[in-house]
Amino acid sequence: MEERDSLSFRFMTLDDVDAVYELEQLSFTTPWPRDAFVNELTINQNARYVVAIEGDRVVAYCGMWIVLDEAHITNIAVHPDCRGRKIGERLMRQMMGLAYLLGARSMTLEVRPSNTIARSMYAKLGFAEHGRRKHYYSDNNEDAIIMWVTLHEQ
Repeated sequence: MEERDSLSFRFMTLDDVDAVYELEQLSFTTPWPRDAFVNELTINQNARYVVAIEGDRVVAYCGMWIVLDEAHITNIAVHPDCRGRKIGERLMRQMMGLAYLLGARSMTLEVRPSNTIARSMYAKLGFAEHGRRKHYYSDNNEDAIIMWVTLHEQ
């Protein structure tokens, strides 16, 4: 995976689960349970997870499922102390390239309408809005905007 400055990207391992779970709790009002990440790494053959490392610290992670020729981003989070440094954008570019290499030709995700920073980043990466999932988020019944992008060789 890519390395620039002191940030590097690599596939997530079971040794990263505690750090990723901590990031999940810091980032989301309804975080995934720790066991969900273990299951993603050990049981779900469609799942691929990448972490961003700075020094010896996990500062971001992203997961996706590859199903046939489509990739679905399951979650992405950047540590609050590291936001605003384009780590999320760089991580998404890694995931888009990896998805393409694994045979995906399009990628989708859901995002909260209120998450304008993420929506702006996804638009910059070429994602376009293609519908809504009504009352998708269980914490406040907020809709989810469904976004898609066509993947190209990086």
